Amino acid sequence: MFNGNILRDAIISAANNLSNSRKQVDDLNVFPVPDGDTGTNMSMTLANAVRELEKVSGETAGKVAQINASALLRGARGNSGVITSLLFRGFSKGIGSDETVTAQNLAAAFKLGVEAAYKAVMKPTEGTILTVARIASEKATAAMEAGKDALGVFADAIEGAKEALAETPELLPMLKKAGVVDAGGQGFVIILEGMMSVFRDGVIIASNTSGAVEEPEEENESRNAAGEFETEITFTYCTEFIVKRDPECEKEPSELRAYLETIGDCVVVVDDDEIIKVHVHTDHPGNAFEKGLTFGSLTSMKVENMRDQHERAKHDAANAKKAPAKTTDNEKIESVEITKPVGFVSVCAGDGIAALFQDLGVDTIVSGGQTMNPSTDNILRAIESTPAETVYVLPNNKNIIMAAEQAIPISTRKVIVLHTRTIPQGISAMLTYDESADTEANAIEMQKAAERIATGQVTFAARDSDFDGHKIKQGEIMAMTGGKISFVDTDVEKATMKLVKSMIKRDSQFVTVIYGEGVTDSQAAALEEQLNEKFGSKVEITFVNGGQPVYYYIISVE
Repeated sequence: MFNGNILRDAIISAANNLSNSRKQVDDLNVFPVPDGDTGTNMSMTLANAVRELEKVSGETAGKVAQINASALLRGARGNSGVITSLLFRGFSKGIGSDETVTAQNLAAAFKLGVEAAYKAVMKPTEGTILTVARIASEKATAAMEAGKDALGVFADAIEGAKEALAETPELLPMLKKAGVVDAGGQGFVIILEGMMSVFRDGVIIASNTSGAVEEPEEENESRNAAGEFETEITFTYCTEFIVKRDPECEKEPSELRAYLETIGDCVVVVDDDEIIKVHVHTDHPGNAFEKGLTFGSLTSMKVENMRDQHERAKHDAANAKKAPAKTTDNEKIESVEITKPVGFVSVCAGDGIAALFQDLGVDTIVSGGQTMNPSTDNILRAIESTPAETVYVLPNNKNIIMAAEQAIPISTRKVIVLHTRTIPQGISAMLTYDESADTEANAIEMQKAAERIATGQVTFAARDSDFDGHKIKQGEIMAMTGGKISFVDTDVEKATMKLVKSMIKRDSQFVTVIYGEGVTDSQAAALEEQLNEKFGSKVEITFVNGGQPVYYYIISVE
């Protein structure tokens, strides 16, 4: 049996062990995109628990397990971090309020952890951390039924985890081809080995600080978009309206878009058979309305003075806070006063992209998306700082969706997490929002709109890889469509031209190219000229300075 202090030390040892091996786990990732990697996400998730556990002494095993589970929930980063937190949440339920860890509650802890993790994943994939944890649980149950004590149960669980890890390449062909085991599964084994060092030998594995990952400064984790971005406001009025299309009108929406670009900037025009939704920054809202009337009748008209709004938002952000809300681990989070029915939180990286989301109505930006996935706590804080009863969250990355969803039950707001997997999907979702519709109807339509957008990305390979039929060398340029590698090249501009060509279909109308921090304005202008020469007669092409890291270009086609 293990008491609370021993369990506390075991979890701290596990976190140190994983931190020391973080890079080795990251290097197991077969997908070579320089995203927030498995070892980094899992290590930062456990580091959040260590900060809480170091304050604990003399508590029961059940209490230690509960504190750990709460901290992991809040600190979960990326899918691997969320799954790790779920495994320990089930572990906490299995230990319950018991004074010590026994063979019986330990076997139950493994079982409930696996059930929680499998339940949370929409399409569980065997050959991953889920399989490794499941086999460990089965071995733990068998050991308990055979009459082994807690140490024997844990030892058998580790052996089962190692056996399952070794088999992961047989379950996932991509792992076998790359000659590696599953990164998440390896991370889980390292966690168990770190715990065993305390359970068996009474030794906490020391932290090698060179392997640790620095926590991002809290002030950069989330920010009120209107209050923080001190960009120059060129045009005064943010103007939005919807045109109910006149069936007799034969003019194309591209004509409206072209006109709006002559009187303002940040022009967004989205249409279907019945409506045209318009957003523009201009000094002449009346002219925009007049032009819109030539296409049909207007509704949902809105004009806001951005200079006044900017100053007001900064004032509100500084002064509108009320009493803090309590979260599941009794840590306080500042929550702003609710002043409206609906608000929006968006995860993104790059000041240009953040400013674009702000223009579309997003209240709070969470910095992240690539290389540093935000935690559930980061997202929760952004939700609580949004002055709305219902808050839509746009993760804009498939690796952040699960972390965002963990914030739903611990927020004081009603939270709706849209499954936006890319920045263009998030933009499309925001453009589809209809103030006159209810929250559930909006969620459905916004998700549909996101799924209609084709997304392309141009980035570099973070490591050598043999993935999905492509032999890739570190530093080579990768062109991706829908998150999958389309081809590899050595030249960014050539790759982007080729990618755009492959994405444009017969019915495509608009191409938006968001260029990142690795691209100069002159390089972007040269590429824009090339794209217009090649495709300008077929589609309307817009370039936006997004300032995002990692991706040279993010492309949307609609």
